[in-house]
Amino acid sequence: MNTLLRSVARRASVLVLAMAASMAALVPNTAMADGERFVLISHAPDSDSWWNTIKNAINVAGEQLNVEVEYRNPTTGDLADMARIIEQAVASNPDGIITTIADYEVLKGPLEKANKKGIPVVTINSGTAEQSEAVGALLHVGQPEYDAGFGAGKRAKADGVESFVCVNHYITNPASVERCQGFADALGVELGNQMIDVGQDPTGIEKKVLAYLRANPNTGAVLTLGPTSAHPTLRALEKNRQLGKIYFGTFDLSGEIAQAIKDGNIQWGIDQQPFLQGYIPVMVLTMYDRYGVVPANNINSGPGFVTKDNLEMVEKLAGEYR
Repeated sequence: MNTLLRSVARRASVLVLAMAASMAALVPNTAMADGERFVLISHAPDSDSWWNTIKNAINVAGEQLNVEVEYRNPTTGDLADMARIIEQAVASNPDGIITTIADYEVLKGPLEKANKKGIPVVTINSGTAEQSEAVGALLHVGQPEYDAGFGAGKRAKADGVESFVCVNHYITNPASVERCQGFADALGVELGNQMIDVGQDPTGIEKKVLAYLRANPNTGAVLTLGPTSAHPTLRALEKNRQLGKIYFGTFDLSGEIAQAIKDGNIQWGIDQQPFLQGYIPVMVLTMYDRYGVVPANNINSGPGFVTKDNLEMVEKLAGEYR
């Protein structure tokens, strides 16, 4: 399956670049080069395994397009550290920067410096299309987080859910709050203390989920925001004998989440297709640098729901392409 996907991706990228080349023939004085260097800066700490798919995507894109793509991140997820990493990347004069907008107020300054130096930027994952435009990015590739949360809440409400706990492992990222807020709005409830700040430590997450459910035994559903919080929550539910009995939805995927969906312990996972968030920006920056062309619209990579019905392919590819 992986060989087939690589073959399909290769043919697709060749087709796109061939189209771009024909378009470039109509544009005077466009420079054509190869061996470009791009830098992708994420907000994720080293412990966040979800980003492995994006790392794989930029490696595949780099190999296929003959470009160098560096991955950089704050080891603990500290956003001030992320801002410094962006400034360092700008100072190194790459051919392009790919970054999340985990916090607009913290990151807009460094991104404006990239814009002033003429370094093209593509934003991914966190942040909005409006914020991406405000910092002068070419486009944004990602999932509208409030809309994704709202869609998840509508699905849960249709399944009879009336109350929930949102297990937020990255509450300093405004996008994480948008997910919880959208879910609450779709259910028609106020978002208050049912959004719990659990941090990044797996043991700490497990304990905090257990404590909340013991204090709020009538909680109707659990919403987690990614593998970092989903994995310890599964263990917490197993300990208090609610695994498979309480409604459980999560953002993002992993092998463990896929298995839990298969076992009926998680009802659905929201796939924002991180492979696209890594691959497409590299392709866009390459076309822009070589041919002066760029897509006219932002690209929504998600949301999509993964359930038992479409799990088979996702399960095989989790952590690498899904």
